[in-house]
Amino acid sequence: MPILALVLLFFSASMHALWNFLLKSAKEKYIAMGWQTILSGIFALIIMIFYSGLPPREMWLFAVISMLLESVYFILLCSAYTDHDFSLVYPIARGAAPAMLVVWTVLFLHEQETIGGYIGLAMITIGVMVIGATALLKSKGEKVHWKGVLTALTVALVISIYTFIDGKTVKSGPALPYGLFMFVMVPFVTTPYIAYNYGWSSFLRVWKENRSVLLIGGILGLVAYMLALFAYTFAPLSYSGAIREVSAVIGAFLGWRFLKEQMGGVRVVGSVIVFAGIMVIAIFG
Repeated sequence: MPILALVLLFFSASMHALWNFLLKSAKEKYIAMGWQTILSGIFALIIMIFYSGLPPREMWLFAVISMLLESVYFILLCSAYTDHDFSLVYPIARGAAPAMLVVWTVLFLHEQETIGGYIGLAMITIGVMVIGATALLKSKGEKVHWKGVLTALTVALVISIYTFIDGKTVKSGPALPYGLFMFVMVPFVTTPYIAYNYGWSSFLRVWKENRSVLLIGGILGLVAYMLALFAYTFAPLSYSGAIREVSAVIGAFLGWRFLKEQMGGVRVVGSVIVFAGIMVIAIFG
């Protein structure tokens, strides 16, 4: 696994976790998500106009498909975070995704990982799931939020599919204009959906209350995914998708530190397993 890819994916994961943390911290999460997609799209449009231009025409269809999946992802994520524990939904969603992604890369990209690579992938997946499972262990016989678990698994499926599409596409074309083009289109789906459910006046109110946070979130969301796309261009997609899930560890830590969600010894063990899995891939993958 190239060291540069590891660095890019670590920074991408950090920004992604912080973006999700800011989303959870907002009072009106759907609307905050809408603003973050709008702002990411505006930033992407500016860069695309003055620097990158449009991607090659043969990439447009894949960008549209990925955009639609990204829109579904954002909507599901906000729904999950509104009703369920941040440290439950986020790790399960991000932890199951790399396991699903491995299936797509083996079937359709014919990636051939080493034994050490498979061990590292399994460790990352298990570690992230351990972090998420602590929320289930805390129930102690109480009713488990199975709706939250199922929502998280659905989010994971969507993540794995759009990651596969994006990774496969940027391996044969320029990553920057492709990613920017996709971000520009996302608000055209998410904004009408949110406005229909909450009204346009809510957009103005949330902007006035959270302007700085929303601007930061818009930048983080864009930069985080663009870094991942660059890593996908020259590193194995199955490894890259899994390593990016270190964001689950960072997300669990942020939830514990700032949202007062519990992070006990089990989550520490899960975090150690994730980082050990990354080291295994870096050395033997």
